[in-house]
Amino acid sequence: MRLARTGAQLALVLSALALSAPHASAAPSGDVRVNPGLAAPGTTVTVTTTACGAETYGKGESVVAGPFHLFAGERPGVLVGTFTLPRDAAAGTDTLTLKCPPRIKQTVTYRISATPNGAVEAGFGWAAGPDAGTDEATGVTYGLAALGVAAAGLLVVRRRRVVAARSTV
Repeated sequence: MRLARTGAQLALVLSALALSAPHASAAPSGDVRVNPGLAAPGTTVTVTTTACGAETYGKGESVVAGPFHLFAGERPGVLVGTFTLPRDAAAGTDTLTLKCPPRIKQTVTYRISATPNGAVEAGFGWAAGPDAGTDEATGVTYGLAALGVAAAGLLVVRRRRVVAARSTV
């Protein structure tokens, strides 16, 4: 009986850890956010950073699109910059380098898609629904939740087999 309770408790703890893991991995790298994280050629990309502290100006450079400026955002300590990807940008990754005084340097990469991403307007609203283009963390969360439920179900079935074997003896 003690083993069955320990197994159930272990399954609950592992499920809780598994469900919390994708949120930790979905956090932006460092203090830089790139929106959209998967940009199509011709898209305007917005870069937001808190790495510069109290500074009100910074410079950025995209390998694909070239240099851009970072200016003070709506909140104190936030710098925002925008640039537009060229229409002939190749699919792959782009590296951004952000610099602000005194000697602060951040590097981040994001993906460039070959075609525009998102839903296609079909005439009766958005074909892909309101959640089109959400991040992969949602799918990972659902997958880990299903794995946790399967593990808990396996423990219940195994426990019932043990109890049934004891009652027939």
